[in-house]
Amino acid sequence: MRRFPPVGLILFGVSMFAILSCRDQATCPRCDTAVIAAISEPPSILPPLVDESVGRDIGDQVFERLALLKAGGAPIDTSAYRPALAERWERVDALTWRFHLRPGARWHDGRPVTAEDVRFSFATFSDSTLHSVAEPYLAGRVQVVPIDSATFTVRFTEPSPEQLYDATYHVRVIPKHVWEGTPIDSWAADTSTARLVGSGPFRVERWERGQFLVLAADSAARETPGLRRVIWRFTADPDAALNLVLSHEADLLETAIGPERVSRAAADSTVRLISYPSAAYGFLGFNLQDRERRRPHPILEDRHTRRALALGVNRSVLARSVFGDDAKAPPGPMSRLLWIWSDEIRTLPYDTAAAADSLEAAGWRRGADGVRRREARRLAFDILVPTTSGSRRQLAVQLQEAWRRLGAEVTVTAVDFPVFQERLGQGRFDSYIGAWLDEPSPRSLADQWSRSGWDAINYGRYASPTFDSLLAAAGSESERDRAAELYRRAMETLNADAPAIFLYAPANTAVVSRRIGNVRIDPFSWASGLREWTAAEMHTPVAASGSSGS
Repeated sequence: MRRFPPVGLILFGVSMFAILSCRDQATCPRCDTAVIAAISEPPSILPPLVDESVGRDIGDQVFERLALLKAGGAPIDTSAYRPALAERWERVDALTWRFHLRPGARWHDGRPVTAEDVRFSFATFSDSTLHSVAEPYLAGRVQVVPIDSATFTVRFTEPSPEQLYDATYHVRVIPKHVWEGTPIDSWAADTSTARLVGSGPFRVERWERGQFLVLAADSAARETPGLRRVIWRFTADPDAALNLVLSHEADLLETAIGPERVSRAAADSTVRLISYPSAAYGFLGFNLQDRERRRPHPILEDRHTRRALALGVNRSVLARSVFGDDAKAPPGPMSRLLWIWSDEIRTLPYDTAAAADSLEAAGWRRGADGVRRREARRLAFDILVPTTSGSRRQLAVQLQEAWRRLGAEVTVTAVDFPVFQERLGQGRFDSYIGAWLDEPSPRSLADQWSRSGWDAINYGRYASPTFDSLLAAAGSESERDRAAELYRRAMETLNADAPAIFLYAPANTAVVSRRIGNVRIDPFSWASGLREWTAAEMHTPVAASGSSGS
């Protein structure tokens, strides 16, 4: 963890020392500042360039969506959206929505937000040069047409029950007058904070790369935030971030990863813990193809073998042992936030006797050494994990032991994350432990598990016409209960085929200083309510130029 430079080198209006510290508790005014410990630093917070959570969390305080989907809302439920930059909207026809911007909406530089800014923003997110995460949902599918300065239509090329979601969730509106004169292929290299002009409740005040970023409340905001400043301090790992909070150098950590860190935080009376569901789920994925030899995988292509291995895993115990008592075994490829989650979805049970019987029926016989063989082939394969994730390595070791008892010879290979990603893309693995972050729509399941996802992130090359058909039907259904039933049937098809074992859906535990009030967390975007937070006076001096506590 880097140290702050000397105080004299980081003055900006008032010193960082003054921002972070209240030395004289007798005369100290209310310190309306919160410091957030982050586990990484984003390369950018300009929305079309953001593809990770810290950049999104910061950027969402500066830039606005047209509307917000309420926590737990289904994207197909048009009543689940509330105004943001758009004051109201209405459907024009099966392909078109008309939006009206919030009266008086202005950029941080004082210029009005216009419909032309919205058109420019959608075009930017659709531009293949930037490779934004929204590009697949927008490019060639959506057109924005300004009607007047504050009114515009969003027109789609085909009907979809998620049109309002696509019109509001992906795009944060950016100012045309700031960015239109700059070649789009140079945006990623632009490090000027002066160009990070938004319309949200906070503006960028300072960004000291590798150390911290400061947001200041915008004095012209429609609703004045409860905090005057919010500072993100960037760390290199989860322990360094937690240490910042426990040493009172930061006020909040999004999540203390793992039971041991949660226990450390729980022992400190100056903080409180807030538990909330995570948008992540984790799984062990099987490789069904040997791409190097262009043939099915000699062991894991067999459905009966995969099902037997799944029957031998106590998923609930495994999830809790690694992620704590609040973790659950998911009923399919979904986090607990995804609106289609249902405990009624059928999964393969934990049944070691049935697992052994299934392996016998599949032709796998135990040898004298305890390892099963089918003719000359041993029941042996590898689990690939990234070195950056201790929890995935822990899961792999526990799976290795569970399958050893069934007669499988399993190895675990840990590689650096870039190598991990490269090997997945090339199909050079037997199985791997992966994790995905959900967005509110389940349609990303196609990239993860359908035949169309072979060129995306369906690394194991699973393919099922039945699953694909059910998934497509669910995605085109506008009635919530009917869509949920179709998704349930698709999940049960996937679970029965066992191309993967869905291992964990964790809960996050935020660590929050007791001086920070009114913290309410939307699990899909934990910092979305930041404008409502408050901060009391500091009761513990905080050093701005000493050790980070790591």
